Amino acid sequence: MMKNCFVSWSGGKDSCLAFYKAMEQGYSPKKLITMFSMENKISTSHRLKEEIIKAQSDAIDIDYSIGSALFNDYEKIFISNIKEFRNQGIEYGIFGDIDIDEHRQWEENVCNKASVTAVLPLWNRDRKELVKEFIDLGFKAKIVVINTSLMDVRFLGQDLSYSMIKEIEEYGADICGENGEYHTLVYDGPVFKKPVDLKFGDEIIPVGDMWAQIDVSM
Repeated sequence: MMKNCFVSWSGGKDSCLAFYKAMEQGYSPKKLITMFSMENKISTSHRLKEEIIKAQSDAIDIDYSIGSALFNDYEKIFISNIKEFRNQGIEYGIFGDIDIDEHRQWEENVCNKASVTAVLPLWNRDRKELVKEFIDLGFKAKIVVINTSLMDVRFLGQDLSYSMIKEIEEYGADICGENGEYHTLVYDGPVFKKPVDLKFGDEIIPVGDMWAQIDVSM
């Protein structure tokens, strides 16, 4: 039986690996959903423009949806989108969380409200082993956002690799970035039919008091 699903898509390594592992488990991804801030028109965590999400979805050959929300409306808009997916015959939602219980509870709650089943293919896996598996599978990703209170700006623009995760570990940050140390952008790998042709800027762009990013464009 076909297990049609959507993927909660940040554009980064965890959502991408969850996409891959879900397919291994017999799910059939039909849609990506990415939440955007209505105030600044970029994705809420990875600070990506819609053209970048579109380029990823084109390279994967899958439809995508953008849920634009103010901070207080985030949950309502997310549920509204996945209810529409349910009307299209999509019965499962794929999420890339690993071991933070409150994240899983939120995902299961919103999916229940839309009569969809939340699936977390990476749940309770070792964080370091997940990053290694991501690299071993041939995925390519760059660090595009960091929390400057937890990591140095020198990591921005670097590709995830064995040498890079060793540096992250030696720096004292979580190797998977699961505590918000860094966010990535995936541009190639097994779920992609072609690499995403992106331009990564060299300039370090401060974001408020705690964040910094590099520009990503087509």
